This record gives sequence, C-alpha cells and structure tokens, in this order.
Amino acid sequence: MIKKIILLCFIGFFIACGSNKSVVRTTKSSAPTKPVVRTVKKPITKPNNPVVKIDSEKSKDSNVKNDESTQILEATTRVKVTTALVLEYIDKYKDIAKKDMKQYGIPASITLGQGILESGAGTGPLSAQANNHFGIKCHKEWTGPSVKYDDDSAQECFRKYNNPDESYRDHSLFLVTRERYSNLFKLEKSDYVGWSKGLKNAGYATDPNYPTKLIGLIERYELHKYDAEVLGVDYVSFVNKSKDNVVNNDAVHQVSKGDTLYSISKRYNISLDDLKKKNNISDNGISIGQKLIIK
Repeated sequence: MIKKIILLCFIGFFIACGSNKSVVRTTKSSAPTKPVVRTVKKPITKPNNPVVKIDSEKSKDSNVKNDESTQILEATTRVKVTTALVLEYIDKYKDIAKKDMKQYGIPASITLGQGILESGAGTGPLSAQANNHFGIKCHKEWTGPSVKYDDDSAQECFRKYNNPDESYRDHSLFLVTRERYSNLFKLEKSDYVGWSKGLKNAGYATDPNYPTKLIGLIERYELHKYDAEVLGVDYVSFVNKSKDNVVNNDAVHQVSKGDTLYSISKRYNISLDDLKKKNNISDNGISIGQKLIIK
C-alpha cells in the first residue's frame, strides 16, 4: 500500500515537471516581436521616397512655367507693381539718369520712364536675371554675356550686365551711337513728348501704344522735374500750373506746349475716356492752341 502511494506521488511529480517545461517553451516561442517591428517599418520608409521625388519634380516644372509666362520685354504688361515700388525705383536711379543726361543729352525723364516701363520698376524677370532694365537685345556687335528670352520671337538673345548701372550706361550709348535715333537729339531736352514719340518712330519698341505709356509714366510721377534740375530751369508741377490757359470759366482748356490728354485729364480730375468723348477725339493726338471741353 505504501509502495502504491509512493509510486503515485512520483508520477504526479513527473507530470508537474513536464507541464512546467512546456509552459517555458510556450513563453519562449511567443516572444517573436522583432519581425513585427520590421514589417511595420518597411512600408513606412519605402513609399516616402517616391512621394518626395514626385513633389519636387512637380514644383520644378511649375516654376519653369511661371518664369516663362512672365518673360516678356515690356514687363509692365504682365508684372504688377505698386506705387511704392515705382517711387523706390525712381529714388534709386534718378541720379544715374541725371548724370547720363548731362553726359549724353538724353532727358532723365525718358531714361527713368523707359527703365520703369521696360523692367517693371526693376521687378521684371529680365532685369532680375540679367540686370537688363531697358530690354536691349544682343545685336551683332555685342560680345558680352547674354541670356535667352522670349520676346517678339522665342528665345531671343538679350544683353546681360554685371549691375544696373552698366545697363543705364549702355542704354545711353545705344541711343547715341545709332543713326536711326539721331533725330531725337535735335529735339529740346525738355521735350519728353517728342522724345517718347520719336523712340517709337525710330523702332525702339513694337508696341503702338509705347509713347502713350511712356508719357503717362513721366507725367504721373513727374519725372520731367529731373530734366529741369539738369537744365537749371524752374519746374512747375502739373498741380500748380498756371491757369492762364483755361478760358470760359474753367469749362475749356487751351492746349499749351507739353500738354497731353493724360496730363489734362489728371489736372481736371476727369477720366481720359470722358475727355475724348467730350471732344470727339479717337486717338491721343492734340495740338498747341487746341481748345478742349473739360466740363
């Protein structure tokens, strides 16, 4: 009897030991957490790379398209600038324009006006990339650096300068050394209207409205006051001009030298279109002594 009891105890002890070992083995076999971590990491890292590449390629493509869309000669037709930017541009380059007027005989108002018009007050792509403020193309004699730029034709050659000062100097030399601009230098240095029209007639720009745009800029920002400073004459602002040329109780204006439809409309606070309609004018041509209805 005693032997049976001892045998049963031995068997029970053996079974208990066997069950403990199996539990240990089960715990060890359930430990494989590392493969789970690897499978999580792989799908995260792999797709990230192509996403970044695709985004960067798209952004590059879009940048190129945007640059091409603004690469035009007359930057003001596409580039929008504020009055503050224009005034800042004038303040920055007025002394260069006055200096060139003394040296080469080109009105400072014309130089500044063209600089604003051609470069979008220095914000246009051509001026930003090549310091070219006047849209001057390479031409045969140019041996300096250049850039390709879409203008009248695709990828035309434009001059590139080290700084804007070089662009201003080259602009003066460009006009002085070409026979087709020689008639401009027969005009009075204060005649910015004649110079503006003469530039267009000599082929400086293909835009038929180039003189109107240039004259409008000169008069709006009163750039011709710098001509007066160089010439040593008194300058009278449009706002303070004498009203000797106004007759019939301020209802009619008699055109005097230097007047333009734009300046007259600004002086009397009337729109340019209304001024034309009142006087049956289809273009921008007016003559000295002509009487215009303003009210």
